[in-house]
Amino acid sequence: MADGWLWIFVCCVSGAPVTSLDLALVGNGSVAALIDALGSVSWCCFPRFDGDPAFCSLLAGDQPDNAIGTFEIEMEGSVRTEQEYLPNSPILVTRFYDGGGNAVEITDFCPRYEGTDGLFCPTVLVRRLTPLAGRPSVRVGVRPAADYGCEPRHAVSGANRVSYPGEPPLRLAMNVSVQPVLDGVPFTVQEPIDLVFGPESAVNSLDDAEAMLEKTKREWQLWSTNLELPGEWDEAVVRAAITLQLCVYEPTGAIVPAITTSIPEAPNTGRNWDYRYCWPRDAYFSVAALSKVRQLRPPERYVEFLLGVAGRRKNSELVPIYDLDGDDIPAERIAPCLPGYRGMGPVRVGNKASEQAQHDLYGEAILSAERLFPPSQGEGDARRGKVEDELLARLEAFGEQAIRLYDQPDAGLWELRGVQRIHTFSSVMCWVACDRLAEYSKRVKREARARFWREQADKIHSVVAKRSWSPILNAFTATMEGDSLDASLLLLPRLGFIRADSSQFAGTVAAIEKQLKNGDFVYRYIERDDFGFPENAFLVCTFWYIEALAAMGGARKEEARRLFEKVLSARNRHGLLAEDLDPRTHEQWGNFPQSYSMAGIIDCAFALAERPKTAV
Repeated sequence: MADGWLWIFVCCVSGAPVTSLDLALVGNGSVAALIDALGSVSWCCFPRFDGDPAFCSLLAGDQPDNAIGTFEIEMEGSVRTEQEYLPNSPILVTRFYDGGGNAVEITDFCPRYEGTDGLFCPTVLVRRLTPLAGRPSVRVGVRPAADYGCEPRHAVSGANRVSYPGEPPLRLAMNVSVQPVLDGVPFTVQEPIDLVFGPESAVNSLDDAEAMLEKTKREWQLWSTNLELPGEWDEAVVRAAITLQLCVYEPTGAIVPAITTSIPEAPNTGRNWDYRYCWPRDAYFSVAALSKVRQLRPPERYVEFLLGVAGRRKNSELVPIYDLDGDDIPAERIAPCLPGYRGMGPVRVGNKASEQAQHDLYGEAILSAERLFPPSQGEGDARRGKVEDELLARLEAFGEQAIRLYDQPDAGLWELRGVQRIHTFSSVMCWVACDRLAEYSKRVKREARARFWREQADKIHSVVAKRSWSPILNAFTATMEGDSLDASLLLLPRLGFIRADSSQFAGTVAAIEKQLKNGDFVYRYIERDDFGFPENAFLVCTFWYIEALAAMGGARKEEARRLFEKVLSARNRHGLLAEDLDPRTHEQWGNFPQSYSMAGIIDCAFALAERPKTAV
């Protein structure tokens, strides 16, 4: 499953393949697309991650072959297909072979490289067809949709281009005659053919595709060379880091958990959510993982994004979800024209969790800024000290909210829709807010503020340690004075709330193993919620369990290594993970690719590896 492996598919069964998450992600931080095993674009939104999907066959169920929302490239008579990423990049290559010695290659990428005005990430998808042998014949079918699959985009042809009026107006530019593409009839590929799709304004301003491809290759090679790697599982870590980078929205610095909506957490459960927005919680885990591999630009830009959106509200209040500009997301609605993944609707646009109270956000916001406060300052850092003082003052508003809310009920990190409780994780994150502010204040030599925040942290710690500990279970509980567990308790040592070698944590892990573990995988909780009982394992919880075992050391660390290898074997052939996993079949479910899961790969690799190293 590592980069560089070649995956071969023999196409010998007629009809459309069963929809699955056997998908590759290509993107550049402005646009992202999912490509299936046969080279079709199954999901791509414009003009950005949370836009209207022009290509949405992933959620089209069993619609007929001429359904809208598709971008297919098929080789006539194909009997074999190969597909792989170019090493250390999100550039995908799909090769088709027929029985007569003909072969053609599709290179899918989204341009990303340094330009004269900074990082160049146009909102376009480029599909380059190159003949490999003989005279391959292909058919290109482009049928973009509008209004979440309700309407077709009607084509208007021109010289070497097809326009699709709407909002935004889209364009397909090509260096061959448009008529075979419009008619959907086969044509011979005798030399490289470039198909460039995106908003008209972006397509009209591009260089030639070959030059963009070479620049994009170089950019990703340089980017990956600068990664710090754990020395083990490096290819898995590089792929995870690339995936997280593609979930950073370059125009603003917002970070999304996934690029899809409504892939169900489990079959026919209604647990279908729209993940194309920015959650401060999820973004923290992405920021922390990217910081581990020494990618520092995303954390810096994300903190500025978060401080910017907080500054628009009274007392720097945070809400659970923002759109990519930092504004409110749309009210949750059902898209009526898309049947859903394998017909398992509903397909939701927007997310009702944006209306909830989630008090852990303040701790995650402050944690996201950790790398901006280095442990020590050398001489000549007066300017940096001033910047740090200003940043600390802005972050302290989050700490004030944490003091106010640490013992108040909320929906919790699992975003329960039908109940509010005083969730231990939310309270611990409020402690984290004060604890880190004390540390940051100390680092910038603001001793009075350090003492203030330490006093607040100690107060919250005392309350949580008393009210969230169950002598009966010999474990911390999911809620204050509660009697149930959830997997977020596995994070207590990582957050610094308790030591990994403490008897309290050993008891908590033992209780979680008894209640939440199903085979090798860990559930987030097992209680009945608004949609019944959870059916599949939430993958990041298993990663948290692995990280906890690694921190406990000894034989438990060896156990963690074995489990980590098992979880890695559940990735798809491109090294990607969704949100959830069927613990029996290891089939992936939930929105894809999921940043929680990809961050978990990085966190666990560093927790388990023996010798960190630099570069690929």
